[in-house]
Amino acid sequence: MDVHWEEAGWERLTGRTGRRRLPVWDCTVGLVVGDRSVLLIDPGSCVREGAQLRAEAERLTGRRVTHIAFTHGHFDHVLGGAAFAGAEVYGAVGLDALLTVGRDELRGDAVRHGLAEAEAAESVDLLVAPRHLVSGEWTLDLGGVQVLLANVGPGHTRHDLAVFVPCGREAVFCGDLVEESGEPSVGPDAVPAQWPAALDRLLALGGDDALYVPGHGAVVDAAFVRAQRDTLRVQFGVSGS
Repeated sequence: MDVHWEEAGWERLTGRTGRRRLPVWDCTVGLVVGDRSVLLIDPGSCVREGAQLRAEAERLTGRRVTHIAFTHGHFDHVLGGAAFAGAEVYGAVGLDALLTVGRDELRGDAVRHGLAEAEAAESVDLLVAPRHLVSGEWTLDLGGVQVLLANVGPGHTRHDLAVFVPCGREAVFCGDLVEESGEPSVGPDAVPAQWPAALDRLLALGGDDALYVPGHGAVVDAAFVRAQRDTLRVQFGVSGS
């Protein structure tokens, strides 16, 4: 399918994949276009932003978004999910419980980072937790392209999911396991002792020639991911393999 990414303000990565860098928190949204189905990765920070992304994706592809993947459970990556009614939602094992019982914390985190209280409350109230939970790897056949969802964490959080798209040049959507626009964010839910190993799993998925798409910032290569892994090893005293 011929998708004119740049005309809609998206960045073309490969023939079937593109991404958008959202304003305010510079969060990356990914889109994978199959012959039958459309996967959107990390649907934004609130219902309003999610609705905008849904409309853009429909204009780009001529179809509705059928699948959503959450790379992890932070507000700027999940709270737009309620705008995609009827989509099948995927996440790492345990993310469903986190997004169900931790709603007050999720809302509070969004407000602390600057999301309006009313938008945060609405988006959290409407959020649907993932029904499809990935413990190892899960292959989605979108028609003409098979996408691999891989539970590569813990690292940035306890529920980190990567999305590998082997179509032409491989693309790996890393979530916040990789950040380019700043230092990796090590919050209270991070598992820094296991983060370098998660990056090794990302590198094993994509190899030397893949495009690595961070949760925030510009697309990077394998050398960047290795350098970030080594920095984390030194910072947290984790021995290499």
